[in-house]
Amino acid sequence: MTPRGEPLLWLQLIALGVLPLEALLLLLILAGSDPGPLPGLERLLCWAIGALAPSLLLARRPADVWSLLLLQTPLRGRRELQRRLSRLQAAPGLALATAGGAALALPLLWWIDGHAAVAAPLTPFASCPRLVALLLAALLLVVMLWQWQQLIQSLWLLSRSPEVVAATRPLSLEELEQQRLCLGLPLLLPEPLKLAEAVMPPEATPPEEAQEPPPAQSPPEAQTPEPPPETQAPEVPDAEPSAVEPSAVGAVAVEPEQPPEEAEGADLDQEIG
Repeated sequence: MTPRGEPLLWLQLIALGVLPLEALLLLLILAGSDPGPLPGLERLLCWAIGALAPSLLLARRPADVWSLLLLQTPLRGRRELQRRLSRLQAAPGLALATAGGAALALPLLWWIDGHAAVAAPLTPFASCPRLVALLLAALLLVVMLWQWQQLIQSLWLLSRSPEVVAATRPLSLEELEQQRLCLGLPLLLPEPLKLAEAVMPPEATPPEEAQEPPPAQSPPEAQTPEPPPETQAPEVPDAEPSAVEPSAVGAVAVEPEQPPEEAEGADLDQEIG
C-alpha cells in the first residue's frame, strides 16, 4: 500500500513547470493597461481577491488531491488507498505552506506590475481597461494558489511510507464532501501504476538448479580400506629415432670378411706340391 502507485499524485507535479508560465501570463495581462493613480492600492485589492481570500478557504477545506480543477475522480469510485491519503491531507504543515504561498503572491504581483511596461509591445491584451486586467490577474492568482497547494500536498503524500498509510483510517464519503474542496467533472478513473520493484529477483538466494545434493556417505564401519597404491617405476622416455640407429649398429657383431675362393685354391695347390 504505497502512495507512489497513484498516477494523479505524479500528475500534480506538472505545476513545477506550469507556475512559471502562469507568472509570465500575468505579466502580459498587466502590461496591457496603464496603472491608475493609486497602483499600490490596486495591487493590494487584486492580491486580497486572488490570494488572501482563497487561502482562507483552502486552509479550511483543502483542495482535493484527486482533482485537476476541471476533472476529478468520482467520490464513489475511489479506492481505499485514495481515501486514506485524503485523510493525510489534514496536516498543519500543509496549511502553513498554503499561507506561505499566498504571502509570496503579494511581492510577486507587486514586482510584475511594476515591470509590466517592458512587455507592452508583446502583450495580446493591448488597450485593456485596468479593472478588467486586475480581475483577470486575480483569477490567475487563484489558479496559481490552487496549483501551489496541490503541488505541496502531492510531495507530502508521495513521501509517506506504506506503514503510515496503512495505519491511517480511510475518509468516508460524507467527510470527503464536507472537508475537501472537490472541483471538476467526475470522469477520472486512472488505474494504479505497476511498480517494477515487485518483480525484482532476490539477490542473496541462489537459483535452485545450481544447488546439487551432497553425495551420500556410507557409515564408517561399512567402508572398506583401500589398498595402498602400487609404486610404479619411472618411465624412461623413448629415444629419438636418430639416436637409436648408431647404438643398434654398434651392438651387432660384424663378421670378418672372408677371402675369395680363388685365393684359397692357390694356397691348397702350394701345400700339395
